[in-house]
Formats: sequence, structure tokens, C-alpha cells
Amino acid sequence: MEIEIGIAKSGRRAWGFDDIAIVPSRRTRDPEDIDLSWEIDAFTFDLPMMASAMDSAVSPTTAIALGELGGVGVLNLEGLWTRYEDPTAVYAEIAAASTQEATRTIQKVYQADVQPDLITQRVQEIKAGGVLAAGSLTPQNVSRYYDYAVAGGLDLLVIQGTVVSAEHVSTRSEPLDLFKFIGGSDLPVIVGGCASYAGALHLMRTGAVGVLVGVGPGAACTSRGVLGIGVPQATAIADAAGARIRYLEETGRYVHIIADGGMRTGGDVAKAIACGADAVMLGSPITAAQEAPAQGYHWGMATFHPELPRGTRIHTGQLGTLREILIGPAHENDGRRNLFGALRVSMATTGYANVKEFQKAEVMVAPAIQTEGKRLQQSQNVGMG
Repeated sequence: MEIEIGIAKSGRRAWGFDDIAIVPSRRTRDPEDIDLSWEIDAFTFDLPMMASAMDSAVSPTTAIALGELGGVGVLNLEGLWTRYEDPTAVYAEIAAASTQEATRTIQKVYQADVQPDLITQRVQEIKAGGVLAAGSLTPQNVSRYYDYAVAGGLDLLVIQGTVVSAEHVSTRSEPLDLFKFIGGSDLPVIVGGCASYAGALHLMRTGAVGVLVGVGPGAACTSRGVLGIGVPQATAIADAAGARIRYLEETGRYVHIIADGGMRTGGDVAKAIACGADAVMLGSPITAAQEAPAQGYHWGMATFHPELPRGTRIHTGQLGTLREILIGPAHENDGRRNLFGALRVSMATTGYANVKEFQKAEVMVAPAIQTEGKRLQQSQNVGMG
């Protein structure tokens, strides 16, 4: 149902993770019986997660560690690791910048050109660690750098931007033809972001194996403020899940939905899956790991845009190891560690044996879920406060 905004404009009501709750079913299960595995194309992962292709989150070393834990780290193939032979000093410079100078500092260090040979080298470094190599390119640079990534042995390509469409129109340049490129690629391709039924459906029709869903929900992203665009994640994921049903009926082909951004706790991850996601893409939770390359800092993927930055540097701190953040153990009660242990218990408590089943969980709009009965926690700044 649409809500009237004014005489000439109406709009749907949309919901974020804080607005909804997962409803227990009539059945419960033993957490040890829950299957969290995720299969996409020819690959199987123990955890339904990807680490976002942000320089603050993923280095070649981090990608290897994530692979060993059962997830996959996506390296930004146009980032610091392909602009600098050794970006250690660059990370330190970003961390040392004042709040007022952080964006200018990031803009400056990203002025260095991408070195195509470093793309090949970084992919090879990840492969040498014995894990799947995934990398991200922007639509405008896919044609330029794709062959260098393939030469390194890339297994999975992510074509990623703030919003990626299958119908980009330009009078000044020849846009990437996603249909032609994906159809001719030997690699499985994930593409995004998007935040609507129509956008997701069109991206699925390009032949992509997965679609990233999320425009602006990331902790360091400012697109919603700078551009005024975005859709709260619970609604965006559910709309994309509807597009997946439509596309499956049309073709018999299943395309995976990856919820990209807006998830801080295990409860958020569980809600993303319950709304229809097959997996989640995490950014800020990964930057809080001791193994993350940015010393507890995190910045948006468009922070370094030379004319219109749409991200900021934030301080996430160092919460624990990657293992603790992803699979525990947790030593706090705020849901920020053991994200996938929390997903496992959420699925067990609500009676669903695997991710596909959990997508069918009942969800209700419940704005009070964050505050009901939690006054003492909030006043003492503990737990959910």
C-alpha cells in the first residue's frame, strides 16, 4: 500500500532491520544440526558470507584467512593493493589523519594509478594461500582490467558500484554491456548494487550468478545523505527475493541474492537471510578484526571520489580476531561477535534446518523489538543499550 506524500506524490513504506523481527515457528532444532553452507556456481562455502571489497576490510592476507574460516573475501582490484607495491604506509597515513582531513587524505592517496600487473600479482597471492580468489571491478573498468585478473587465476568476479544497472545510458562513452560481457566470461559473475524489484530482475537477466542488494546502508557510506537515494535493507532484500522468484519461473535458473551492507550484529545477519538473502556481504564487522589491514578504521568505497565523495572514514576499533567475529566465541552480549553462531542459533530456535528453509521464516513489522523491556540496558549502556 502506498502512502500519500503529497497530492502529486505517493510512496511505499519500507522497512529496515531494526523495524522487523523473526517469528518462532512451532518447531525448534538442535543448533548442531543446522547447515549454514552456501553453494554458488561450482563453489561451496561453510559460511554464507562474503567480505566486502573495501580496502579497509580485505587484503590478500585477510582474503586467505576468510577463506580458511569458510567464507570468501573480495579484494578491491582497483584499490590500494593494486596501486601500491606495499600500501602499509598508506594505511598508516589514513589512520593518522584528523577527522577534518580524513576525506582529503583518502582522495590524495587514491590518486596513484592502478598498476595492472599488481592485479595479477594480488590474485596470485590469494590463490597461493589455497583459497578461492574473488575480486571486484567497477563497471567502467571491467574491460580494462579483466584479463589481468584472469591471468592471476581469479575464480569469481564481482562487478560493483553504488548502483549498477543493465541499461546504463551514456552519450559520452560506450557503457559496459553486461549481457554481452557476462555471456562471454569464463568466470561466474556477481553484480550490484541494486535496491529494487525491477533493478534486481534486470541484473538477473544479464546471466549473473548473484546480485548484490544494498544502496547506502553501509556504516561508512554517505550516498543516502549526499544523493538522497536508497531503500531500507529488509524491504530491498524482500523485493529482490520477489524478482528471484519471477526469474526462476521464467528460466528455471536460480540467482543468488547477497545482502550488501547494514548488518552489524548476528541478529541483522539472521534477518537478512529471513528476508530472502542467500548470503551476506560484510564490511564494518570485518574491519573490526585484528587481521583487517586498516588498523580499526573503515571508509566507504566512494570516499576517494575526486569530485563528490560519498563515504567517510569511521573508527570501528579492533573487537577481536576474524574467527571470534565470525564463529566465536563471544565475550560480550551485544551480538557483534560470533555472527554465524548467532545465525545458527536463530535458525535452530525458529526451527529451520538450512538457509533455503530459513528464507521462508515468518517476519513481522515490530518497531518495538529494539526497545521493549530494554530500558535498564539502555540507561546503563549495556547489551542492547
